[in-house]
Amino acid sequence: MKGQALADHLVENPVGGEYEPLKTYFFDTEVSFVGEDIAEAYDGWRMFFDGAANFKGVGIGAVLVSETSQHYLVSAKLRFPCTNNMVEYEDCILGLNMAIDMNIQEMLVINDSDLLVHQVQREWAAKNTKILPYFHYVQELMKRFTKIEFKHVTRIQNEFADALATLSSIIQHPDKNFIDPILVRINNQPAYCAHVAEETDGKPWFHDIKE
Repeated sequence: MKGQALADHLVENPVGGEYEPLKTYFFDTEVSFVGEDIAEAYDGWRMFFDGAANFKGVGIGAVLVSETSQHYLVSAKLRFPCTNNMVEYEDCILGLNMAIDMNIQEMLVINDSDLLVHQVQREWAAKNTKILPYFHYVQELMKRFTKIEFKHVTRIQNEFADALATLSSIIQHPDKNFIDPILVRINNQPAYCAHVAEETDGKPWFHDIKE
């Protein structure tokens, strides 16, 4: 994974006639991560997104989190050839379109792709011909917001979107069927604690207690 990240970074920053040394540093995440809490750093809408690729396919997912910590999920499976950087732009656009549909005006966009975050903020140039159409489309979508910021975080802080994208990638989606939203419940006690045995005498469960 580290080798692929370095290769992607070098491809996006080819040496040209006016070459200048890159001023980007690849931190050791185990050393540089200080456990910043995104929830404390921003009190408005937030968007997390990520992509996942494996032998079963490519999946993308985005999570919108409201001011009251309500989570809204969206995911998709990609059925066309795409590079890792294309996948990142695909899931970013997926989340932005969802936010626009929900009429969100201000939002912090959070992702662990250093390349995408710097490109959309125009700090790095997007030179890859496969990425340029994505870059321009994201710029157009950003104009639909009154305020939108991008923030790069470590992968460990993007676990929810990563899990959603991985799930989308491994599921074999039927072409004609609809998959219901996934409901995640919180169980605070073992399952057997909620078990009530059926009365064999035909009387209500409280009969013996009442008597």
